[in-house]
Amino acid sequence: MTKPLNVLLLSSEVDPFAKTGGLADVSAALPQVLKSLEQEVRIMMPRYGSINERKSKLHEMIRLKDIEVPVGSTFYPASVKSSFLANAHDKVQVYFVDNHHFFGRSGLYVHPETKKDYPDNDERFIFFARSVFEILKRMGWAPDIIHCNDWPTGLVPAYLKTTYSDDPFFRDTKTVFTIHNMAYQGTFPRTSFAKTLLPRELFADDGVEAFGKLNFLKAGIVFADAITTVSEKYAEEICSSEEYGSGLQDIARKRKADLTGILNGIDYTRWDPAVDELIPHRYDIRTIDQKVDNKKALLDKMHLPFDERVPVIGIISRLADQKGFDLIDEVLDEMMKLNVQLVVLGTGEKKYHDLFEKAARRYPEKVAAALLFNNDLAHLIEAGSDMFLMPSRYEPCGLNQIYSLRYGTVPIVRATGGLDDTIEDQNGSGGTGFKFTNYKGSELLKTIQRAVHAFADQNGWKKLMKAGMGKDYSWESSAKKYLHVYRSVAKK
Repeated sequence: MTKPLNVLLLSSEVDPFAKTGGLADVSAALPQVLKSLEQEVRIMMPRYGSINERKSKLHEMIRLKDIEVPVGSTFYPASVKSSFLANAHDKVQVYFVDNHHFFGRSGLYVHPETKKDYPDNDERFIFFARSVFEILKRMGWAPDIIHCNDWPTGLVPAYLKTTYSDDPFFRDTKTVFTIHNMAYQGTFPRTSFAKTLLPRELFADDGVEAFGKLNFLKAGIVFADAITTVSEKYAEEICSSEEYGSGLQDIARKRKADLTGILNGIDYTRWDPAVDELIPHRYDIRTIDQKVDNKKALLDKMHLPFDERVPVIGIISRLADQKGFDLIDEVLDEMMKLNVQLVVLGTGEKKYHDLFEKAARRYPEKVAAALLFNNDLAHLIEAGSDMFLMPSRYEPCGLNQIYSLRYGTVPIVRATGGLDDTIEDQNGSGGTGFKFTNYKGSELLKTIQRAVHAFADQNGWKKLMKAGMGKDYSWESSAKKYLHVYRSVAKK
């Protein structure tokens, strides 16, 4: 029998303790499934001021108090609190790195009021990276794999290969680095490099420097033993051009042999219309006709008239250029000439708030927008819409298109990243959704027209819905792929 691996997953956010996006969902779900696959998995994250000690059931780890961690010429104390991920078959222990100076504020990366990055984010995550090694030594637990996620953990592989390379405690420890979004790199002025205390020669083109700055993400890519990203297509894209590689495409290309695309999984205990307690009418592939009752409930909530023959297009998104809203802006009036209704949920750039507010006034029977974050409404839009629109400029993985498949809500997507990997274009013999390739408003409009035309054939549409509902994107398959990566680097 293969020996279980000791895996430490490092993340700057883990649901339900701290979350700004999909990274938190992955950081909670993957360790639980790895634990069910009989691996020894633990999680480490910062203890932010926004984490409620009582609600999260944090307790002090007495022997892990006041561990000295250097940042530049100053030593700061790290203490550790502990809790467990709830609702797991096998509880996964979570360690919270506690230092009030760096993490005792409510925001994770940005000031809640100014919306600007904290000016000391370099020191905060240098401290976090260094503290990982000092805490593990004090605990006496040496992981086989430290699984790092995104730029806040990017210095960890660099420290392991340099500062701790001669430490016998970490002799058998390897690192895996996952890129969730190449555009967010953790770049800081060259003066920040001195604070890392890394060897001086690392501030170079083949080290942690990019375009004259310290780049945390690049450090992870250069020094990790293996690299993953969140879909097979995105793994290709980040090596292919500056548009996807955000300036680091050449570095990614150099590590291509060590780069694996692994699609994020879905938590079907939360996102499945058969068990979803946040929707008024549950249904599954056998009772698909009951989906229309959720459509009625959605339109009633959004104050739009109900007509079973008129398809509802749902959007749940951050309202930003990356998500394709410039294309939607370009063709919205032409879209409104079609026999459709549009329901939008999200927040983001002011120009897109203005766009949908104006559209709702101009087309009061066809457009409704909730410009906020509301999880209950997100579930109702997935269950009540006929189609789901995601025309992203780039999309490393994407989750809503996968949720939509399970809810029988047919995705309309651009063929990029995880959208391309998960949606099969509808044609005469099958498919699960509608795709377009060229990033043009005219291509988006044609694809929506194609979907609306297909909706008119309700028998064919039902087959399309069922094909999507039958797909399985649960975490177990993805977790086994991560385990394969772990084992391949552990042998080196």
